[in-house]
Parts: sequence; C-alpha cells; structure tokens
Amino acid sequence: MQEVQSSELKRGLSARHIRFIALGSAIGTGLFYGSAKAIQAAGPSVLIAYLIAGAAVYMVMRALGEMAVHNPMAGSFGQYASQSLGPLAGFITGWTYTFEMIIVCLADVTAFGLYMGFWYPDVPQWIWVLAIVLLIGGLNLCTVKLFGELEFWLSLLKVAAIVAMIAGGLGIMLFGIGLSADAPATGVHNLWQNGGFMPNGIGGLIASLAVVVFAFGGIEIIGITAGEAKDPGRTIPRAINAVPLRILLFYVLTLFVLMAIFPWSQIGSQGSPFVQIFDQLGIPSAATILNIVVISAAVSAINSDIFGAGRMLYGMAQQGQAPRGFAAVSRRGVPWMTVVVMSAALLIGVVLNYLIPKDVFLLIASIATFATVWVWLMILLSQFNMRRKMDPREAAQLKFPVPLWPAGPILAIAFMVFVILVLGYFPNTQAALIVGAVWIALLCIAYRLWVLPQRKAAQVRVPEQGAPQNPSRPLTQGSD
Repeated sequence: MQEVQSSELKRGLSARHIRFIALGSAIGTGLFYGSAKAIQAAGPSVLIAYLIAGAAVYMVMRALGEMAVHNPMAGSFGQYASQSLGPLAGFITGWTYTFEMIIVCLADVTAFGLYMGFWYPDVPQWIWVLAIVLLIGGLNLCTVKLFGELEFWLSLLKVAAIVAMIAGGLGIMLFGIGLSADAPATGVHNLWQNGGFMPNGIGGLIASLAVVVFAFGGIEIIGITAGEAKDPGRTIPRAINAVPLRILLFYVLTLFVLMAIFPWSQIGSQGSPFVQIFDQLGIPSAATILNIVVISAAVSAINSDIFGAGRMLYGMAQQGQAPRGFAAVSRRGVPWMTVVVMSAALLIGVVLNYLIPKDVFLLIASIATFATVWVWLMILLSQFNMRRKMDPREAAQLKFPVPLWPAGPILAIAFMVFVILVLGYFPNTQAALIVGAVWIALLCIAYRLWVLPQRKAAQVRVPEQGAPQNPSRPLTQGSD
C-alpha cells in the first residue's frame, strides 16, 4: 500500500485557485490580440459569435463538471472518455489534449521572447525563452499550492487590465475623454453605421467561429484540477458556474466598447486593440502597460498548460495509455516526469521556431483550434453516453447535473461538429483539418500497435495470477 500512497497527487488547490485558474486559462492572447482578427472577419456581428460559442462552452463545462464532481480524478476527461466511450477514445483524447498544450505552449514561449525584446532588443530571443521554460518548469516541480498561487496572481493582473480597458473605453464613449474636437463621434451607432451590423454577411460570422472558439480554449483545465482540489464537490461547481458568465462579460463587453469607440474596420490596424484604447486615453506608456499584461498572459498560459498536460499524462500512465514513468510522483505530490518531459519538448520547439516560417506558425495555431474542439466534443460525448447508461435513480443522485438534459448537450455536440466542418470549408484552415485527421489516424495506429497488445497481455496475466492451485477449490474474493 505504501507504493500506492507515494504515487498519489496531493489536494492543495482551494476554490480561489481553481476559479482563477479557469478564468485565466481562457483569457489571454485570444482576447488581447486574436479578437482583432475575429472582428475583421465578422464585423460587429462577432458579438453573436462570442455569445453562441460561449453558450456551447458553458455546456461543455457543465458536462465536465458533472463527471468531475461525480468522479474526480487527475486524468479528467481523458479517463472519462476511456470509461464512457472506450479505451481508444480516451487514448486519442488524452494525447490530443497534450498535443494541443504543447503547441499552445510553443506559441506562448516564443511570444514571451518577443515581448521581452520590446525592453531588451539587444538580448537574443532564445535566452528569454530558455529562462521562462526553466522558471515555469521549476515552479511546476514545487507543490501544487505554489502553482495555484502563481496562477491566481497572474490571472488577477490580466483581469485588472481588462477592467481598466473597459472603464477607459466607457470613459471615452460617454465623456469624450481624450477625443479631439474634430474626432468622429463615438457610440453604439458605430455597431451598424460602418457597413451594417453584419458587413461580411453570414459567411463572415461563420468564418470568425474558428478564432472565437480558439479564444475560449484552455478553460477545460478546470476538470483536471479536480484531482487536486481540496473539496471538488464544492469548489468545482462554484468555479464552473462563475467563470463562463465572467468570460462572456469580459469578451463581449470589451469588444462592444471597442467597436463603439472605433469603426470596426480600424480595430487591429494599429496593433493590439488594447493599445488603441490606452493611446486614445493619452497614456504615454500604453505600449509598456500592454507589454506587462501580455507577458503575464503568456507566463500564465505556459504555467497552466504544463500543469494540464502533465496531469493528463499522469492519468493516462496509470491506465497504461502512456509510458509508466509518467506516473512517477515526487514527495511533494507532483508528477515530476511529465513536467520534465513537457519542458524538454518546449526546448526542442524553441529550436524549431527558428526554422518554421510565419505562415506555417499560423497553421499550427489553427491545428490547436481543431485539437481544442475535438477535446470538447469528446467531453460532451463522454457525459452524454455516461448519463444515458445511468438508471433514473442514479441520475437523480448526481450533485451537479447538466442543465437542459438531453437537448443542451445535443445542441452543443452539433455546434462542435459544425466548427470542425467550418475548419474544412475555408481555405486558410483546411490544412488544419487535414493535419488533425492525420494526427488522429496516427494515434489509432499507435494504439493498435503498442497499447492494445499490452492491454490484452494484462488481461491474460490477471486470470493466470489469480488462478487457484486446486481447480476444485474456489477462488475467494480479494485473494489477489
């Protein structure tokens, strides 16, 4: 029993930690920079895209919450997919999530190097990238409580910046702060006076969904924290119920204020929308303020992504779907091997960044979108199948059931399938769908060649080890 005890994670995340981990993981580059691309695609109607995607993501979170409260575990939705949809589905889901985290981390560590170059242009970029990988990797090897504290303060800084931007934008819009006498009028009318509310038609609205969905990516990490939450039955529902509304307010209200101040076609033309707001307010250090915010966003994302991928691999290793070494846990209750491997993967990725052209790097971002939507689809399907197999009495005892069952999950599943089809329809994202399909095909082959034979061998060994010496003597329960 001692071996089992030493391989367990420690529950050190409080409700405050989990709430801000989930909030911070979904507020980052997608809002600070990516929102401009979504606006250019859909115009003011991008607000509808965020509302629709936000509703679907909330259903994903409730589906994950139902399973996490019912059965909290470190592998989270990877293990739920194995239990509900079969080991192959769990294997694909877990490795696809890990793949997604590595890609997003790769983008964030490179972005960190670029951001630091703003202050120190003479320092080679790779030095900053190496420093942040080693720093975050080291912090993730400490206690999970330290990870939670770091993520709390980084997320708090991002939230404060968004609140400041919204307040500043409302000041410009309502009181004309920073506007010259000949400046064009600001107000809600800007949402429909520059080519209409939907200037690029329904096609533009649909095209923006890929960017919008990517912006919400990462929020599923809240399910992974359940394995290390002090009181998952209380903290997980509170975090899930609070976060989606706040994210919708941050995204929708922020973009509403932006498009009420500036014509939508001008947003992003001068860099980040945040810079435009602060410049309009006459703040001379607007670029420096934004740099601090985006650096905190990048560090927060790297921190949570290493945590999420590490815990996923830990859970998969326990199921025999990843190398057994990934289940090794330090005395502090941290799966140290997964942290080391993730950090090493990022160092290799840093080298590759110098070899990958910019257009290919944008392709990788769209591949991450495919991975995100795939993981969300698996979460919804796992919950749907798990609930469908429950008898009415067991379903009635669920502490955090999905609302609007079964219509809500079905609509969310249909939306995720639609987004995957959207990736295949538009030329600039078609390659992402092809790469995603190839990735899943390779995982199926890997499962058949390596995982399946081990599972069959394990199933054969268990009866052999438990077989009675004397066939006439029955085997007692618990004899193994």
